[in-house]
Amino acid sequence: MRRNKDFTVFWLGQALSVLGGSVSMLALPLLVLHATGSLVQMGLVTVVSSATSIGAGVFAGYVVDRLDRRRLMIVCDLVRAVLFGAVPLVWWVAGPQIWLLYVLTALAAVLRTLFDVAYVTAIPHLVRTQDLTAANGRLMGTFALGSLLGPVVAGFLTAGVGADWALALDGATFLVSAASLVRVRFTARPDEPDNNKAGSGAGAGAGVFREMFVVGFRFLWSHPLLRPLTVGLTVLTFVTMGATDLLIYRVRHDLGRDAATLGYVIAVSGAGSVAAALSAGRLRRLLGFGTCWLASVAMIAVGVTVTGVSRSVPVIAALAAVFMFGITLGGICSMTLRQEVTPDHLLGRVTSAFWTVHNASGPVGAAVLTLLAARHGVPAVSLAGGALCLLVLGGALLTPLRGSRAGVGAPGPAAPDQEPAAGPSARA
Repeated sequence: MRRNKDFTVFWLGQALSVLGGSVSMLALPLLVLHATGSLVQMGLVTVVSSATSIGAGVFAGYVVDRLDRRRLMIVCDLVRAVLFGAVPLVWWVAGPQIWLLYVLTALAAVLRTLFDVAYVTAIPHLVRTQDLTAANGRLMGTFALGSLLGPVVAGFLTAGVGADWALALDGATFLVSAASLVRVRFTARPDEPDNNKAGSGAGAGAGVFREMFVVGFRFLWSHPLLRPLTVGLTVLTFVTMGATDLLIYRVRHDLGRDAATLGYVIAVSGAGSVAAALSAGRLRRLLGFGTCWLASVAMIAVGVTVTGVSRSVPVIAALAAVFMFGITLGGICSMTLRQEVTPDHLLGRVTSAFWTVHNASGPVGAAVLTLLAARHGVPAVSLAGGALCLLVLGGALLTPLRGSRAGVGAPGPAAPDQEPAAGPSARA
């Protein structure tokens, strides 16, 4: 990994891009709030972003599997750089234009989804199969650090030069990402031909939808490891999407602590993500995929339960770190397994289908958990959420996930409506 120049350039370019993206996640809602003074309008930006991302997930994998992935990522970066860089110029020339922010949010969500799917499919073309877990861990660790530092940078920039110029900084990081991708060379996977070109076209209507989404979903459902993994993660996402809201409510409302204390808890939880990212490669080599993923579910269950029932802030912070360790470790192992067992010509659609299916349960879970917590209290809901995680763990123990060492070298089944990949098959 240290001698892999292409991956190092890719990693450093994405590290800066992640930091910029974390800045815009805070700066964009603040810009809407500053311009309108409306909490509803600020929330609507988040709704537009989430809904557009889920919709784009239906076709993103189809596009990624049929275009040159490196060029697609560069185009996505350049267009996003123009979009975000134009905000302060428009604000200076014409004043605040809220409609522009909604358009920007929707377009940026589509471009981000396309880029993220291509990003996952690109990693097997940058590192050896045996280095996938370490590479994913390094990228996930960078994401965790960027997510921690981004809001801090956004706060300083917004206070100093305004939220519109903070968005322009994000645009500049996309230019750096594009420049780094120009210098990176993607290689063909040794077990497959270079399928990173346009494939055969599909018919209209239902045939197009089948090509865009159903092919990837069928591969997920036909694979003995990916099927229970998708079901388990769909249930876990239902629980974990609202876990942060429960944690915030517990610390601020139930325990009456100030925002600084909440920030301390969030910072400690972020350290759990970084620790998992740094250790995931070694843990998976020692314990195998199945043990690591099952252990991550157990950590999530304990974290959800204890953070909701404990009245000690240090205990809550420590278990929030355990929760984030489990989330990150499970995510890295899951992404790596998909990269290992999915034929390259299907990886975009499989990744897109996987994200669309299990992420769709998140907003529903967040709404249900927060509604129940408002009625019955955070401790009761946290206990129920922990029990549901343990049910996922128990169910997974009855599947091939138990004892699975890895997907390396294990051929994945061909999709029912695709020609088998030439040679044996070797993501979040």
